[in-house]
Amino acid sequence: MGQSESRAPPVVLVQWAPPSLPAPLDLNRLDLNPLPDELLAQILSWVPGRALVTRCRLVCRRWRDLIDGPTVWRLQGERRPGLGATLAAARLCLPPQWSRICVLEPFGRNLVRNPCGQDQFSHWQVERGGDGWKVEENGCPVEGAPAQTCFTTSFDWCVKSQLVDLLEEGLWEELLDTYQPEIYISDWWGTQRNGGCEYSICVKLLAANRRTVIAEFQANSDAIQQWNDAQYHQVSYRFRQYGRGVRYVHFLHRGKETHFRPGHYGARITNSTVMVKLS
Repeated sequence: MGQSESRAPPVVLVQWAPPSLPAPLDLNRLDLNPLPDELLAQILSWVPGRALVTRCRLVCRRWRDLIDGPTVWRLQGERRPGLGATLAAARLCLPPQWSRICVLEPFGRNLVRNPCGQDQFSHWQVERGGDGWKVEENGCPVEGAPAQTCFTTSFDWCVKSQLVDLLEEGLWEELLDTYQPEIYISDWWGTQRNGGCEYSICVKLLAANRRTVIAEFQANSDAIQQWNDAQYHQVSYRFRQYGRGVRYVHFLHRGKETHFRPGHYGARITNSTVMVKLS
């Protein structure tokens, strides 16, 4: 008998395909409303403060109420130590404007813009005398200043001022009128070693019309003579219990060189400060 011919089984080719992945999560359609308030507040607390106010607060009434309350901001404050202290103090000032406080952070920061001349004369109203003002490097460092530059005067009185809008910076009327937080002002001034100068400062707390003076501080320094130690001197004052109606701080200082030399050998002024503090 003949032997039957053996045959190999047919080879079947199978095309490999990667495992299917779940469809990507569409965050724009993610419904957070079923979540309890505690969990929703946790999620919202990771959103940057400005986006919370300008976008998330407009979603619905529930989101608005959460963002207007303290919980979302308290959770943010736990991750930002400086903000946590501000929130704790702000509880004393009813009604606390939580979103306003956390986005603008009006407490404990310098409300004077361009205090050292790092942006030349922007934000300052300048009156020039003689050769006017000039921005120079500090002759000696001022600790804590945001920049080591200063405004330097010439041989005639040079005057400049800045108007601080307290409401624009994040404070509110009820706080200013009822709680009346401390308003701290400070200025640093001096002259070159081979220079001599005079300096004075006038700071006014103004009402909403920008004309009515509610409280005022003035100081006129003794002249610094030529061949001095070139160190800066600080002048400061704390406004307390200043009365109702304060909406602006008008900060003005002036200086001049006392030997009438051409150039900028007069008063050197830097790190001007207006700061609202909560005790």
